[in-house]
Amino acid sequence: MRFWVLFWLFVSSVSLFAGFFCTRWQLAATIPLSSTQAADQRGASKFAVLQSLCAPVSAYKVVKTYPHDPEAFTQGLFFDNGFLYESTGLYGRSSIRKVELETGEIICIQSVPDHLFGEGLVKWKDTFVQLTWRSQTGLVYAAESLERLRTFSYPGEGWGLTENGEFLIVSDGSAIIRFWDPNNFQEVRRIEVTDHGNPVKHINELEYIKGKIYANVWHTDLIARISPETGEVLGWLDLAGLRKGFHAGSNVGVLNGIAYDPLQDRIFVTGKFWPSLFEIKIIDPGIDP
Repeated sequence: MRFWVLFWLFVSSVSLFAGFFCTRWQLAATIPLSSTQAADQRGASKFAVLQSLCAPVSAYKVVKTYPHDPEAFTQGLFFDNGFLYESTGLYGRSSIRKVELETGEIICIQSVPDHLFGEGLVKWKDTFVQLTWRSQTGLVYAAESLERLRTFSYPGEGWGLTENGEFLIVSDGSAIIRFWDPNNFQEVRRIEVTDHGNPVKHINELEYIKGKIYANVWHTDLIARISPETGEVLGWLDLAGLRKGFHAGSNVGVLNGIAYDPLQDRIFVTGKFWPSLFEIKIIDPGIDP
């Protein structure tokens, strides 16, 4: 009898211990940072990962580094037919642009009206769809010329945007990801992003890769790999190491921007005001690379 009592106490202690650290990780990963803390995001991200006993963290390697406009406040990133398409933010500076991957040269750019703050970007058929932050306004462009065709309205904030071939997939800075009908931009369903039952807030830029949603988490150097059916975080990438090549005191912001080349199976990542864009490869025997 004593054995089973001790065993039960041991199991309970382990569960509480794991829950404590999982909660600590959750707080570290989602609480907005002050300006002082934001300057040390590498440390914040590493603390978050080390405290996590929840979803596994995968390793990665840098395959290639490309130039990136250090003046671009990257909000959305998409790869199509050999080129990058990027949505940039900030009032009076937002844009959608076509960029040559190898050189970082801007091939074509379309400014966003000054009262709008550019956010997520995705290609849908022969158009690009761009969200804006708090104006509840979406923009639709001709894919070939980036000519603005029309606008549309939606409730709430717009953050990240991707698609799965059937729906547009949208984040709003909370733990909720919504699925929109691309024909009328109406919500069809939604999921809550959780890691072992803990909501993961501040879901930001999105990309759909091999049946999973990859998401930046604002104010961290983390990317979550999410089940589109359940919202469960299946794993994490900690990309804090990408900052090591940046000059101390440089004006680099948070990690933000994920693009995928399905033809060559390449993943690209960058951040706000980052001078570089990285092609990375996930190293994890449990994940199809």
